[in-house]
Amino acid sequence: MQKDQGTLYVVATPLGNLDDLSPRAVRQLNACDRILAEDTRHSRKLLEYYAITTPMQAYHDFNEAGKVTMIIGQLQGGLSMALISDAGTPLINDPGFKLVNAAHKAGIPVVTVPGPSAVIAALSVAGLPTDRFVFEGFLPDKRVARKRHLQSLANEQRTLVFYEVPHRIRATLDDLSTIFGRERKAVIAKELTKQHESVRRGTLEELIAWLDEDTSRQKGEFVLMVSGATPLGIPEQEARRILSILMREMSVKQAATVAADILGESKNRLYKLALEMKEIPD
Repeated sequence: MQKDQGTLYVVATPLGNLDDLSPRAVRQLNACDRILAEDTRHSRKLLEYYAITTPMQAYHDFNEAGKVTMIIGQLQGGLSMALISDAGTPLINDPGFKLVNAAHKAGIPVVTVPGPSAVIAALSVAGLPTDRFVFEGFLPDKRVARKRHLQSLANEQRTLVFYEVPHRIRATLDDLSTIFGRERKAVIAKELTKQHESVRRGTLEELIAWLDEDTSRQKGEFVLMVSGATPLGIPEQEARRILSILMREMSVKQAATVAADILGESKNRLYKLALEMKEIPD
């Protein structure tokens, strides 16, 4: 008689403070046949803390493609597995998409065991609008690509959420300040739930100064949140029409300056809109 197929559990784990693992997650990690961990050495500390003895196997970005078929076969054979990442909720900028997608296609039940998520944790303490937000994950490493991507977000009115790493946090804030304007409100949340957790609010210019005051502040894991752009006081279509006319005779910068005088709008906002129009003509 064939054994019933197993279930894939997607289990959220603590961001830093080990006490944040839910009782349900502890029960599920104990009950499943195997734990798929992004880094088994890292996850072993969590399992030992809760005396969980379930066997682990590595499942990460570098072996994901080669392991999906094997794991699906094991699930179809009756094993139940828990997918965890190094911290927080799997698949949120972590490995797992190919496996979860394949499990659904194979008719294998996929069950969430929810818990910590750095995105939600950071937003909950940021004091920025959270009714609408967009998660951008990590920005491109190369500066030209990063600035190009940020330019595409300059007029986004939802709160923007990014992950950032220590060696790039300062350069990213510089690029944000250049493209979004130094007065744009933002929040840095670093080392959430860990010993050196801190949440700093201010303008982009103020946050750059805060990081520069003490270079140790540039260490750790960052969630960077930026307030959305303020809507133009006039319909965007009208602003585009005026800029289009002016740019026939003037540079982008001159057109934005004149349009700001005509429309009573922010020169910086109109300059960004003009750059966007020049890149993607109407």
